[in-house]
Amino acid sequence: METTVAILEKAQQRAQELGLPYKGALLPMEAYRVLQEHAQAQLVDVRSRAELDWVGRIPGATEIELRSYPNMQPNPNFLDQLIQQTDKTLPVLFICRSGARSNQAAAMAADMDFAECYNILEGFEGDRDENGQRGKASGWKAAGLPWVQS
Repeated sequence: METTVAILEKAQQRAQELGLPYKGALLPMEAYRVLQEHAQAQLVDVRSRAELDWVGRIPGATEIELRSYPNMQPNPNFLDQLIQQTDKTLPVLFICRSGARSNQAAAMAADMDFAECYNILEGFEGDRDENGQRGKASGWKAAGLPWVQS
């Protein structure tokens, strides 16, 4: 079993290879291990309230909408809320539905001098399967990681 240090090093190498502007990119199972073993790591879920209510939540995650349903308008207070609800000197892991908004959130946080920003690749629901449905082929849910339905 990989150590947390090895997982974070792999995530940092991925970020470098992908040319990402933040510290690292984690797969869902890697992110879960980091959250379990690194007591100071923080998880920020940037999905909309509608997604959280209808699709499910991750216990213990800080929930800050990056965009609001139904028009997916940007949250003008996102960075202020992030600064108020997290410690920018500690690792912050971002998750959304598929990894796209969390990528944007991690980049925004890195621009605001957050020390260690990580995107969770695949997100909560991951890619669509052969039937066009999310949550079964990849992502946090498909990996069998903890989540609850509202």
